[in-house]
Amino acid sequence: MKVEVVLSIGAGDNFTLDFRDLSTSMYLTDTYVNKTLELNETSSDLVYANQFEDDPIVVFLVVLKCVVMLFIILAAIFGNLLVIVSVMRHRKLRVITNYFVVSLAFADMLVAIWAMCFNFSVEITNGKWLFGYFMCDVWNSLDVYFSTASILHLCCISVDRYYAIVQPLDYPLIMTTGKLGIMLAVVWCSPALVSFLPIFMGWYTTDDHMDFRKKYPKVCSFTVNKVYAVISSSVSFWIPGVIMLFMYYRIYVEADRQERMLYRSKVAALLLDKHLQINGISMGEVMRERQSIQMQPMASSKMKRERKAARTLGIIMSAFLACWLPFFLWYIITALCGDACPSPPPVVAGVFWVGYFNSALNPLIYAYFNRDFRAAFRKTLGSCCRSLCGDFGRRCCHRPRREHHHSNVSSDIHMNNCVKSTSADLLRAHASCSRQEEIVLET
Repeated sequence: MKVEVVLSIGAGDNFTLDFRDLSTSMYLTDTYVNKTLELNETSSDLVYANQFEDDPIVVFLVVLKCVVMLFIILAAIFGNLLVIVSVMRHRKLRVITNYFVVSLAFADMLVAIWAMCFNFSVEITNGKWLFGYFMCDVWNSLDVYFSTASILHLCCISVDRYYAIVQPLDYPLIMTTGKLGIMLAVVWCSPALVSFLPIFMGWYTTDDHMDFRKKYPKVCSFTVNKVYAVISSSVSFWIPGVIMLFMYYRIYVEADRQERMLYRSKVAALLLDKHLQINGISMGEVMRERQSIQMQPMASSKMKRERKAARTLGIIMSAFLACWLPFFLWYIITALCGDACPSPPPVVAGVFWVGYFNSALNPLIYAYFNRDFRAAFRKTLGSCCRSLCGDFGRRCCHRPRREHHHSNVSSDIHMNNCVKSTSADLLRAHASCSRQEEIVLET
């Protein structure tokens, strides 16, 4: 293991080190924070003593980084929790596609709880790992596992939308409850083959990095070999990404074809109706033709809903690719390039947290582009506000009704109408009863 050490002796007893592990391309320097690495002779660990500069710009950047990370974590947790609760509370959202959406929200919420929180602790301690050797493997495994599960969910959603639009008549037979369970089981079980198994068995990294981890357990870095980098990135991103792009391209082509066919059928039905009227065909046949024309808007509205759902899920997929593509490009390039492609810590933190941001972005996409989810979110938040705030929440959450100047007069008119209608109903009932009595007597 080649190590380059830049040593500068200060006024105290400690040494300021710029430590670089050239064989694994791991850098422990920071451009914003001066770190003093103290070698503990008894435990052979790296102990970090952070020395922040007095520069206010440095302090501002550190505080801004912490605020942004906390915002992403909280938004991912509560946003995806809102998706799960809304689907459970509203029967209208309980369709096949939304079961995939709920499972995706659960995976994104676990990404926030396990992967983001551990990464946040590393960032605020400037690279120091506080949870031991074993938990480092657990964190890396959970990070890979939930990220892979998230993109596999999106792949399943694209396949579901493909059959719903391209084969709408066969869709209930293709996407059954049993197949839904099988797909979800594959999505949740298969990521373990590229996360827990190779990481705990030590197949993912090099021998030099394993020796480094044993010497310095307070540094938790994820350094991979070339074979694992190619296989894991292909399973987690590249292959599902290609499948999703193909599926949404086919959905776009099919939706465009159906829209053109629907327009032609509308024009043909209108011409046929005009032809029947000119030639004096019987009114019954014309009415039947008009009923067939009236069925067209129903099909059109159904197609619009399917296209809107496909567009929403396409935006979700595009957001996922935009967030995770920088990370996987950095991941595969640095693994294959080795020492020739150095990666500063700010770049590494940036690509990680841009990818994590996708877990907080999906609920915002649902709320903005999907009317059903938007209404369900509003109702769920309103009920939570009323239950938490009590009477004050009821006054705040309910929209104020418009008050009319003549409310008393309108209420009096309404009561008079009710009284009149009730009296008239009683008179009619009495007349009916008396008529029935007369009929019985005559009989």
